[in-house]
Parts: sequence; C-alpha cells; structure tokens
Amino acid sequence: MNVTLHVCITCRAGQTLAEGEAAPGALLHAAIAEAGVPDGVNLVPVECLSACSQGCSVALSAPGRWSYVYGRLSAANAADVIAGSAAYAAAADGIVPWRSRPEIFRKQSLARIPPLSAVPEAAE
Repeated sequence: MNVTLHVCITCRAGQTLAEGEAAPGALLHAAIAEAGVPDGVNLVPVECLSACSQGCSVALSAPGRWSYVYGRLSAANAADVIAGSAAYAAAADGIVPWRSRPEIFRKQSLARIPPLSAVPEAAE
C-alpha cells in the first residue's frame, strides 16, 4: 500500500525571509528528496498544512490507516522523517509502536487522525 508523505514547502518557521530566500519548509522537502524516501512512500510537496505556528510540518497518510501531522521540524530532521515514514509504511494500521518511532515523531506529533473507515457516520 502506498503511503503519502506531505511536506509543507511554504512554511517559514516564524522567520522573515529575504527576497528569493528559500522557505525552511522548502529546504526540508529538498533534504528529504535528496536523501530519498523508502519504497512505497510518495513524497508530495504542499503549500500549507495549517500548522504555521508549529514550524515546518509534515503529514503521513494512507488509505485505511491513521494519519499523523508532525511539526517543529527542519532540514536537519530529514533522516528522522524518512525513518518515521518507513516505520509508518510498515505498520498495517499506521500506528507505529512508541519505541519504534524516531524521537521527533514521539515528541512532535501535532495530530493523529483516524482512518476514514473508522469515522462513524454523522447523526441526522
């Protein structure tokens, strides 16, 4: 099953950028792309994950699995994001055991979203 790793490329991480300066989110995306993502993980740049007050952010999702949003990241965290996405890809339900998560994924989770199949239908 394919996993999607979204990276917010417009994130400024609270910085004021000079004309033409790359956003920290774009630098994170570039670092991940350069290092390479695991098989079965699709790296997708997005323009906003609405976690602006939380620094650079990424989201992991796949059909039928729990989804996660992580924040307070930088290009220096690219290897941990890749390791975390590999662990997520290996977890059938998206829930990676606590000890198997990179430290940044243990401490910097902003949201955990249930799979669509687990969301009950709205009451009328």
